[in-house]
Amino acid sequence: MASTTAPVVLASNRGPVSFTIEDDGTLTPRRGGGGLVSGLSAIGSEQRSVWVCAALSDGDRAAARQGLTEPDVRMLDIDAETFARAYNGIANSTLWFVHHLLYDTPTKPLFDARFRREWASYEEYNRAFAAALAESAEPGAAVLVQDYHLSLTPRLLRELRPDVRIAHFSHTPWAPPDYYRLLPDDVARDVLEGILGADRAGFLTERWARAFADCCREVLGASVSEDLAVTHAGHTTRLGVHGLGADAEFLRDRAHQPDVDARLAALREAVGDRRTIVRVDRTELSKNIVRGLEAYRHLLRTRSEWLDRVVHIAFAYPSRTDVPEYRAYTEAVLRTAKEINDEFGTARWQPVILHVNDDFPRSLAAYRLADVALVNPIRDGMNLVAKEVPVVSDAGVALVLSREAGAHAELGESALTVNPFDVIQTAEALHTALTMPSEERSGRTRRLAEASTALPPTAWFLQQLHALRGDQPAQA
Repeated sequence: MASTTAPVVLASNRGPVSFTIEDDGTLTPRRGGGGLVSGLSAIGSEQRSVWVCAALSDGDRAAARQGLTEPDVRMLDIDAETFARAYNGIANSTLWFVHHLLYDTPTKPLFDARFRREWASYEEYNRAFAAALAESAEPGAAVLVQDYHLSLTPRLLRELRPDVRIAHFSHTPWAPPDYYRLLPDDVARDVLEGILGADRAGFLTERWARAFADCCREVLGASVSEDLAVTHAGHTTRLGVHGLGADAEFLRDRAHQPDVDARLAALREAVGDRRTIVRVDRTELSKNIVRGLEAYRHLLRTRSEWLDRVVHIAFAYPSRTDVPEYRAYTEAVLRTAKEINDEFGTARWQPVILHVNDDFPRSLAAYRLADVALVNPIRDGMNLVAKEVPVVSDAGVALVLSREAGAHAELGESALTVNPFDVIQTAEALHTALTMPSEERSGRTRRLAEASTALPPTAWFLQQLHALRGDQPAQA
C-alpha cells in the first residue's frame, strides 16, 4: 500500500524508474526519461505527487515486493500472466491495432474464447490501477491517467472516488466509428464509457478528439456539443487537444555530447560526400518502414542521378517482439533493405545503412546529419521524430511527412506531404527534398523547429493539469 497520498497522481503502464537484478542479487534503479518524467518533475517541484505504474520486469516486481521504489512512485506487482494478457493481448494486439487501422480484416480480428480471457485480464489490470489510485489520491486530488492501456481506469476510479478530478490522455490516434466497431459491441462500449468516466479526455490532435466524439455519438448515443463536450449517462466529459512538442533544450544539449559526436563521425565516414535520407523508428507496423524502403528503391530505379550519390540511413529499433506480427515485420524490413543493397550496392557504396538495435546517441547523430527526414507512418498519434529532427539538424533538413501522422496538423505547411501508401509519390517527394535549394531548406527547418517546440513536455503536462483543475465540476 502506498505510504503517502498526494494532491496530484499520475498513472501510466511504464513508470519513471525501472530496476535491474544484478549478479549478486541487488536491485539497481534506473531513472527513465521522456515527456511524462519531465512533466511530473515540474509538478513535483511545486507540490507533492505520486506516480502509479506497473512492474514490468522481474527486477521491478522484486522491488515492488520489497518496497524499494521511491516515495513518490507506487509500482504495482500485477500477476505476470494477467499483465501479459492485458498488455500483449488487449492493449498491443487489439486496441493498438484498432486505433492504427492495422488489421488484415479477411482473417483478423477473431474475437473468440481466448480474447475473452485476455479481456478479463485487461479489466483486472485496470481495476488494480483504479484501486491504487483511489488509495494514493488526497481528497479532491487531480488524477491524470495515461493512454490506451488504462482506458477503463477513469470510470472504475470514479466509482471508488467520486471526489477526485480525473483526466485521461490518449497518445494514439482514435479510430473512426466504422473501424472502431470491429471491436465486440460490449468491449467498444466499455472502452468509451471507461474514458468518459474522466472529467477531461485529452488527445494529441483535433482529428483524434473528433474521432473519439464520433464514436461516443454513434456507439453510445452520447450528446456532443460544438466545443467537444461529451455527455453520456448524466456525466459530461470535456475533450481537449494538447499537441506534445519536442524538448528543444534537452535535445540540443544531448545531441552535442561526446558520444553523439563520435557516432556522427562514424556515420560521416560511412556516408562520405553523399546526401542522406534518415528515418528513425521502432519496428512498429504503423511506422510503414517497408513502404519507405520501397519508395527509396523506386527512387534509385527511376532517378539514376542518385546512384552512388545518396545513402538511406534507417534505424528501426526492436518493438513488441512478443507479438508474432512484429517479428515478421522486422524480418520484412531486414529483407527489403538487403534486396536494395544487393540490387544497387557497389564496392564503394552501400545504399542502405540499416540498424535494428536501439542506440539513442546514434539516432541523434543521424538527426544532425540528415539532409532529408522520412516520416511516413500509416497512422500515428503524433510522431516526435518528425519534431525532433528539425530541432537538432546541423545544416537544415527537408521533412517528407505522411499526412496520417498527427504531427502533420502542425508541421504540414513546412513539410513535403505524402500519402503513406503511395510509394511512387513518396519517391518523388524524396527527389524534391534532395534537390531542394539550401535557402528554402533552411527556412523550412526554422519554421518546423518553431512549430515542433511550441508545447514542450513540461508545458504540455502543466497545460493538462491546469485545464483539469480549471474545469467546473462535471455533472453528477
